[in-house]
Amino acid sequence: MREFLIFRLYGMMASWGDIAVGELRPTFDHPSRSAIVGLLAAALGIRRDEEEQLSALSNACRIAIRVDAPGVLLRDYHTSQVPPAGRGRKKRSFATRKEELAIPREDLSTVLSTRDYRCDAVSTVCVESAPCSLADLANALNNPVFVLYLGRKSCPPALPVYAQVVRGENLAAAFSSARFPDGDLLRGLLGDGDLRVFWEGDEDAGIPAIQTTLRYDNPLSRKRWQFGSRAEHYGVLRGGSSCT
Repeated sequence: MREFLIFRLYGMMASWGDIAVGELRPTFDHPSRSAIVGLLAAALGIRRDEEEQLSALSNACRIAIRVDAPGVLLRDYHTSQVPPAGRGRKKRSFATRKEELAIPREDLSTVLSTRDYRCDAVSTVCVESAPCSLADLANALNNPVFVLYLGRKSCPPALPVYAQVVRGENLAAAFSSARFPDGDLLRGLLGDGDLRVFWEGDEDAGIPAIQTTLRYDNPLSRKRWQFGSRAEHYGVLRGGSSCT
């Protein structure tokens, strides 16, 4: 029997970053590996500049995602204006937004972008192996050091994650063993039927892999915003229930 850590992510809005080029900031309909590693790091109290600890956490974890509800796509046309640190302003700081906008309009740098979110999305996350015990990691998720968020700081969880450690022969059994007390609250979003599952690693998942793709969401360096590729398997959990 193998040991797994299971927890659920739900929020009014979430954004699971995809490859972003130019002004478009898209999102997958299920959490990226880098987002889950960052969430675990926040729960443990690992800071963004502690790259050695972040690397150890990422390298130790094997992650799987069950998509209980993909949510609805929301596209935000976003504008921001930031005074550039040009000549004569390198050492100047602005105490308020009013001070920033008080500089000549032609000096303001306006950035336009389109940012995608998933509304009312629900995902169940499974973690196998970690640099600490899974029980300690579950306790950290239920009592995080830093605030957890769903891809972006503007997307906090709307419910507790209910992290728990379960045992099972494989990934499918682990997902079936998890129990969440918020099933009634999410019943309008969740349902019984086939559920998509995404996982990594070569261990027996108990779910036939339909497709394996490369995703470039494996965090390599937070300081340099570098990500590597990984193989992500996709399959369907037949007759799965996400209401428990």
